[in-house]
Amino acid sequence: MQAWLEHFGIAVAALTGVLAARGRRVDLFGVVVLAIVTALGGGTLRDLLTGDTPVLWVRQPEYLINAVTIAVAGFFIARHRQPPLAALQVADAFALALFSIIGAKKALGLDLSPSVVVAMGVITGVAGGILRDVLVGEIPLVFRPAIHLYATAALAGVALHVFLRPHVSNESALTILSTGTILVLRLAAIRWRLALPLFEAEQNEPRKPY
Repeated sequence: MQAWLEHFGIAVAALTGVLAARGRRVDLFGVVVLAIVTALGGGTLRDLLTGDTPVLWVRQPEYLINAVTIAVAGFFIARHRQPPLAALQVADAFALALFSIIGAKKALGLDLSPSVVVAMGVITGVAGGILRDVLVGEIPLVFRPAIHLYATAALAGVALHVFLRPHVSNESALTILSTGTILVLRLAAIRWRLALPLFEAEQNEPRKPY
């Protein structure tokens, strides 16, 4: 079951990589690269940081094949028809939730400390999108105030998973609960424009050259 969830998350993330290339005159090869980075970047960074090498998609190339297939198909479809924004936001929220919890479970399997497990879960969820945005010259989504509770939602769900794990014997129920927490927080933030406070200087305060 988890493998199917991972493939779904990779497919959705790859599609967001394809759509990030719209209007930027990126050729098919560039679109495939963006899709792969978005879909596999977070997991790759997690595996490198934890020393779990070769990284997952090298050991199991079907994940790479999935991302490439979605990228090629999405390239030709998106040239003629753009999916509804609401559907993409929901799918992206699913990918964020799945990747974050999958990353946390992977870190738990390596017997890492709870704080590191939380960090690895969040990294798995958001790092691919950060790399994608950097490649297309955009401010990463996690740093934009208009993108509501993105990394924060991942952090909350992963922390809940780690906190409840010693007290919940049903691993499937815990996975559903923590994944659902991220999904609900992210979708609620989109719906009601929930966001953390901004760090803004006073209007008359001069900027300091830091």
